[in-house]
Amino acid sequence: MILIRSHIAAALVLVPGLAAAAETELDSRIDRVTVYPDGALVTRLGKAALAQGASRIVLRGLPATVDPASIRVEGRSFAEGPGNGAFSVGAVDVRVTPGEAKPVLDRTVADKLKALRERKGEHEGRIAAIEAQRATIERFAQVGPDKLGPEGKALPVSDWPAVFEAIGTALVKVQDELRGERAKLADVAAEIAALERARPQGPRPGAPKRDVAIAVEASQPVAAEFTVSYRVDGAQWSPGYEARLTTTAAKPALILTRRAEIRQHTGEEWSDVALTLSTTRSAGGTAAPELQPMQVGFFEPPVVYENRRRMEAVPAPAPMAAAKARAEAEAQAEASARAAGGRPAEIRQATVEAGPYQASFQVPGRASVPPDGTAKTVMLTQRRAEPGLSARTVPELEQKAFLEARFNHDEEAPLLPGQVALHRDGSYVGTGRIGLVAPGDDVALGFGPDDRIKVSYAPVKRRENEPRWLAQSRTDQREFRTVVKSLHAQPVKVTVLERIPFSENSAITVEPIPAQTTPPTEKQVGDRRGVSAWTFELAPGAEKEIRLAYRIKWPGDREVSYEEQPLPRAAD
Repeated sequence: MILIRSHIAAALVLVPGLAAAAETELDSRIDRVTVYPDGALVTRLGKAALAQGASRIVLRGLPATVDPASIRVEGRSFAEGPGNGAFSVGAVDVRVTPGEAKPVLDRTVADKLKALRERKGEHEGRIAAIEAQRATIERFAQVGPDKLGPEGKALPVSDWPAVFEAIGTALVKVQDELRGERAKLADVAAEIAALERARPQGPRPGAPKRDVAIAVEASQPVAAEFTVSYRVDGAQWSPGYEARLTTTAAKPALILTRRAEIRQHTGEEWSDVALTLSTTRSAGGTAAPELQPMQVGFFEPPVVYENRRRMEAVPAPAPMAAAKARAEAEAQAEASARAAGGRPAEIRQATVEAGPYQASFQVPGRASVPPDGTAKTVMLTQRRAEPGLSARTVPELEQKAFLEARFNHDEEAPLLPGQVALHRDGSYVGTGRIGLVAPGDDVALGFGPDDRIKVSYAPVKRRENEPRWLAQSRTDQREFRTVVKSLHAQPVKVTVLERIPFSENSAITVEPIPAQTTPPTEKQVGDRRGVSAWTFELAPGAEKEIRLAYRIKWPGDREVSYEEQPLPRAAD
């Protein structure tokens, strides 16, 4: 067996001696794909019968987004076929060719879209007619009763109520008709938009493709097999998680499932392929960025021109109703399976290969990912942990305590940032987010309000002074009281977070009042300035009081303002 490898650093031009060599099309299939967060590495397998002498094997119709520098060709001979002799692989030529000019069209969807557009036109015509009718009635209403009688004379006063009622009735009728037609038009437009989004999107007519021509030379006819790999844009995978917390057992337990959502619109069919998911970003920078010098100068205010156009409000994202319904259905199915008894199905997990700089997940079996951007979800890993439970409260913002589960991430592969669906004792409680978690780091997840912990928060005292003479300072003294009470039947750990303002101006001083402040467990939580934490254990039925007092002092001829600062940015 002869193995020849050709690693291509760029699109190469064939040597002149092979310019007139015969071309044979390489019939290939996609065998495996490595998906990155920003692209994919596709590996194709193909066979060809090589003639004696120099020739070219051509792999046709690759996506235009193929990176020529990433193309790698491997070839070997095998016993099947006309011969099993040696052969050599030479230069590789990457060329752009026009794509097929036939768009992919679903006739059923197209016919339905045509009918819907016709209905849309009918509704628009009716709306125009009703609006014209309404305008006519409004113009008639603007004519005074003194001109509504015969021959333009005044109308008798006794007939005025009938005219007013007729005008009002007509306006109400056309308004109802207009409202109904507009609602029907909106429904038809929404249906058209949904069909257009769902319609499979094929390659654009005439979209360019790439052909890869491989120069080969054999001393005799030989049957050869080729492996061609290349990086392509238009593919990605993103992590997602599911955390199921059980608190009803003797010890709390948490099952964390790691999933991946794969999407691709490369223009190629990934059918029955071996999938590997890599944490490496193949399209990002490979070296640290250069830091440019920075010059400081006096600020020159820009010229501001008034913009009288109103900005349209950005609609808020739709609620995750589908995700919630799916999670509730899964929980119900799981409960039904437990009630019916029987043996649960085994979970097939991905094989994890964790290196010093990256991690790869080999998805079990083979999978298909459609080229239209439809999401393909696969399960990667599942682990069980014994978390530590505690309650966390920020009484200034919300007088509730929230259940928090904390555990150590002891897997080889890091947890990448992503959303996590949260379940507590079989009930879906919402979604959270996991930041980048390295192996060995702790993970903290919130599982909703803890109704067995009561929290009250109230300002106790505020004392301000007004300056009575020039250069006198102003002060603002505040005192707050927080009470936390546990209704649990077992001890519970509680953390209370509170804050005092901070100042970077030497003319403004902020000082805690120790005599009226409960000493905190942490004077500063992480790098959040002014935020302190009190952590303690509450016995069943016990309560804890926390007092916080501080004084702000600043020049009497100035005013102060309070501005919340953004939280430190988490790693993505």
